[in-house]
Amino acid sequence: MTEERLIELEIRYSHQEDFLQQLNGIVVAQQKTIERLEKEILDLKRSLNTEGGVSGTRSLKDDVPPHY
Repeated sequence: MTEERLIELEIRYSHQEDFLQQLNGIVVAQQKTIERLEKEILDLKRSLNTEGGVSGTRSLKDDVPPHY
């Protein structure tokens, strides 16, 4: 293997390492977003359950028409 070929391979390897670090940062950020959204969904479900929205105790008569 020539010296030039070895240098080229080292440069490619370095670029791949940088790219993997960037991808890792993106994955970590996405995981944090997913966890935050899951928590928000659970909070919304709990909120609906405590307000009776899911249990069916509300009726359409309880809703105010949009023009009021």
